[in-house]
Amino acid sequence: MASLALQIVWLLVLSIPIACVAWTVTHEEVFREPRDYCKTKSENAGSLTKRKFFYLFTCEYCFSHYVAAFFLVITRYHLLYADWRGYLIAWFSLVFISNLYMGAFGSVKLGVQKERVEIQHIETAVQQKSGQGAIDREARTPAA
Repeated sequence: MASLALQIVWLLVLSIPIACVAWTVTHEEVFREPRDYCKTKSENAGSLTKRKFFYLFTCEYCFSHYVAAFFLVITRYHLLYADWRGYLIAWFSLVFISNLYMGAFGSVKLGVQKERVEIQHIETAVQQKSGQGAIDREARTPAA
């Protein structure tokens, strides 16, 4: 069994692609159409099972559980114990860390979007002001 330090490094590194996949599927434009379809189905499907199944693809927290389980299967990563308990602990730990990453990324992305809106607002104000300045100059210039 790997040392605890190595297991923690694996935890922190393996959580990155889990967060990336979960965020991309549940938030980014490339998956908008399937996500919109799943959102509609999660709200309007007849059975509870169908609604919950389709909801998984719209919630990054929910979806990250399945992505983490997939990564556990392909990497055989375990944490603290070498048996099934290690896989269970690793699964929930990966979900937790990947959701911390997604939360941090979401905050950064929101900050960037806010800055873009503020810049757009300033640019619009400057354009309006410079346009108004040109109109004022034309009004003061005597006609020939």
